[in-house]
Amino acid sequence: MTRRQLRENIFKALFRIEFAEQKEQEEQLEFHLQELAEQEQEDGTISFAKEEDLEYVKNKVSDVIAHLNELDAAISEYTEGWKLNRIGKAELAILRLAVYEIKFDHDVPERVAINEAVELTKEYCDEDAKGFVNAVLGKLVKNES
Repeated sequence: MTRRQLRENIFKALFRIEFAEQKEQEEQLEFHLQELAEQEQEDGTISFAKEEDLEYVKNKVSDVIAHLNELDAAISEYTEGWKLNRIGKAELAILRLAVYEIKFDHDVPERVAINEAVELTKEYCDEDAKGFVNAVLGKLVKNES
């Protein structure tokens, strides 16, 4: 998988577990990885994900979950007037992933994390969300530098 595909699958797993109770989050992650491991393609063939890609997705999702309180605190700091429960679940999952990459994953340049978050937002959220996500992440990077 490409880095973009890996990131998209991390986002999908984070989005999925947002609907689960805390005790079920690990199980939901495993379901996502099972689905990812064997996917039917448009032409009807089955493709199999590489074990290292599955491990990468699992580790990143686990890392994001482990830092959830810090990530949510950072998001709350830069979403003036917005409580976390008012932010759409897709936007929140995208923000959590991007903030994680900015603060904890030093292999991902800040501008790449922001750009990829905006691209995910364009694909999975409504039109106005990309400006919101971009603004929040821009404020975070500006104030963290």
